Amino acid sequence: MIIKRFIVAKGIVIAGERSGVGKTTLTLALVKAFMDRGLRVQCFKVGPDFIDPGYHAAISGRPPRNLDGWMMSRDYCTASFVRNTEDVDIAVIEGVMGVFDGYDGTSENGSTAQIAKWLHLPVILVVDGSAFARTAGALVLGYETYDPQLAIAGVIFNRVSGDSHFRYLSEGVAARCTAGVLGYVPRNREWEIPERHLGLVLAEETTALLEKISSLSCLMETTVAVDKIIAMAGEVKAGQGETPSYGVPAADHATTIGVARDEAFCFYYQDNLDYLEGCGARIKYFSPVHDAALPSGISGLYLGGGYPELHAQALSKNKAMRDAVVAFCKSGKPVYAECGGFLYLLNALVDQDGIRHAMSGLFPAEARMRGQLQRLGYVEIEAQKECPFLAQGEKVRGHEFHYSDISEMPQSITRCYRAVPRKGRPAFSEGYTIDTVVASYIHLHFASNPAFAHGFVNMCKKIEDR
Repeated sequence: MIIKRFIVAKGIVIAGERSGVGKTTLTLALVKAFMDRGLRVQCFKVGPDFIDPGYHAAISGRPPRNLDGWMMSRDYCTASFVRNTEDVDIAVIEGVMGVFDGYDGTSENGSTAQIAKWLHLPVILVVDGSAFARTAGALVLGYETYDPQLAIAGVIFNRVSGDSHFRYLSEGVAARCTAGVLGYVPRNREWEIPERHLGLVLAEETTALLEKISSLSCLMETTVAVDKIIAMAGEVKAGQGETPSYGVPAADHATTIGVARDEAFCFYYQDNLDYLEGCGARIKYFSPVHDAALPSGISGLYLGGGYPELHAQALSKNKAMRDAVVAFCKSGKPVYAECGGFLYLLNALVDQDGIRHAMSGLFPAEARMRGQLQRLGYVEIEAQKECPFLAQGEKVRGHEFHYSDISEMPQSITRCYRAVPRKGRPAFSEGYTIDTVVASYIHLHFASNPAFAHGFVNMCKKIEDR
């Protein structure tokens, strides 16, 4: 189904000169400042991140969205932006890593710059000013000239020691650069959001998050030209393009899928859930940590990623739920598990302290948390003939990000993916499959190939009809 209509949406991109400059905190404070002016704000996150969008939702009160030029097409990113800004006044897109960082070092795929150029939106560059003064001008000039097609409209300095320091930074930029200096944020550890092995701690775990962001937002009213930022927001006039239709309207609720969602399982792309509903599924959420039984009437299970290692003891103690999940997996009904959900289906999980916790026991292997990152990066999978939800040869894109590894999985367990990571790394077999259960470390994004969501929901429908 093709819908062609043209809508004007306004937005800005908040980009970092590198990772760790505080762009998430500044993004949240700006969103709060916009909302305090009575503006409705929609947040987006560039890249495959799950954690930052949780912060966006906590402050904006709206479901967050990801935009990714490698996992999604240009048409999809544009359509998503337009579709999700229909009822808002301004959109704020937080970038990923440094503004030009993405899939590799030779292209702009997956980068903040790519999304900003696709949407023709101005970029506000966040610069950590703590370690230099006039040199800031050279840094910003480098960003302006590296890709002249990228519209760097302004600069905000973070971690500034005071007014005199800010003056030196501003003068260095004004001497050579086109971008205007929009203000600064003083150095203050009270505004920093704590981190752990996968990034920031979850929004719901951050003590007094709203108070912290409100305090920073109030300060920025005096040090940052907030109204000027609003005025420079660009307009995106774009056709909504192709809108997928998968037979059964979501309102008909042809089948029901149970989705694990709690403090242990919280990494889901909102688009993935929307695709399932668009294919005719009704979603029932449940908690493997707190609930004793699966939701009634479900025909499929989706076990997403998250932090099972931090809640391994509670998951292990909830034997009733572990038994219910294994029984469901052995019933012939479809189950899709990724990363943390995959670990939950193993025999055991050994946490950061070396303590072994029994998990569901469907797959004969165990996971062990490691002190350093095991895998990180984009991955494209190609379905093999044994894949229950996808035709042989079909491809889906996603990413890996985990600090655990697993003991050797017996060769008797089918691998239904051929996984191809970024260049320089060999392809490998993944997608562990038992009957109609598919489990993997890889977080897939259904927008890269909606056939996966369609195949999963269709199998649920067939089981239900049977």
